[in-house]
Amino acid sequence: MKALAVDLGGTHAGCGVVEDSRILAHESVDTARAKSLAVFLPKISEVLRSLMKQTGLALPDFSGVAVGMPCIVDSRAMRALATHGKYDDAKEIDLCAWSRNEFGLPLRLENDARMALLGECFGGAAKGYSDIVMMTLGTGIGGVVMMEGKLIRGRHFQAGCLGGHLPVLFNGRLCTCGNVGCAEAEASGDSLMVIVNAWPGVSESSLSKYSALGFKELFLEAAAGDRVAIAVRDRCLKIWAADAVAMVHAYDPEILVIGGGVMKSADVILPAIEAHVHRYAWTPWGKVQVRAAELGNNAALLGAVPLLSER
Repeated sequence: MKALAVDLGGTHAGCGVVEDSRILAHESVDTARAKSLAVFLPKISEVLRSLMKQTGLALPDFSGVAVGMPCIVDSRAMRALATHGKYDDAKEIDLCAWSRNEFGLPLRLENDARMALLGECFGGAAKGYSDIVMMTLGTGIGGVVMMEGKLIRGRHFQAGCLGGHLPVLFNGRLCTCGNVGCAEAEASGDSLMVIVNAWPGVSESSLSKYSALGFKELFLEAAAGDRVAIAVRDRCLKIWAADAVAMVHAYDPEILVIGGGVMKSADVILPAIEAHVHRYAWTPWGKVQVRAAELGNNAALLGAVPLLSER
């Protein structure tokens, strides 16, 4: 099966031409300033047509268009329900009509993390497993769940995909979702500068030289021995590990897959989370396997074919 795939991320949109578990062509488009999806859709159409031309394929060769979005998605009505500050106009856009008008193809819409899990299950770290939790660590913190081979969505399409909004501190920071002490409020890329700026001794830390601080810089300075960077990094590791245990207890997976941009430091992150999960998760049947995601930014694109094939 061939599919046109779009992964609308927080800062980039991945566009691809996919055949089964292979990406035949792809391109990443900057979406950092794209507040309106309606304004951005013509660019998506342009890139997809360019990719088709590169591969020598025509529209009749494709089974459909698969789109992943960083929001709560009604995957039956193919509508965005809650966008949480990104593409706020998406709730008013009929993406099925866009796909029909632009390409003459049916469309499947899904939460981006669920689409990424389908990719990892189809051809990545979760291949061969039917009960899976996947966490994505980066600008935000995502979660997604598969049980007995089926994605968990729930009546209101929130089930399993709010892993970053599990509370890890009852007296913690106010989260953008309205809750207090969510993992995302305590250890995401979006909250990192706030956390660092409030840290005791930060003015003497090497972190103070950064006007924009991400996890890349945090892990770099921690590896160089900066005490504040080490303390903030270790706090983030504990928050992520506590979040992982909560998801293991909630969903009873065989395997926990961890992905996202932060996993460029997987050599530090994976052992810390694995050790915490194996020590503190109550799994009398055995140990949950903990693995790094394998497909990186291509995971959601490779979820296109299984999403279109889903019954």
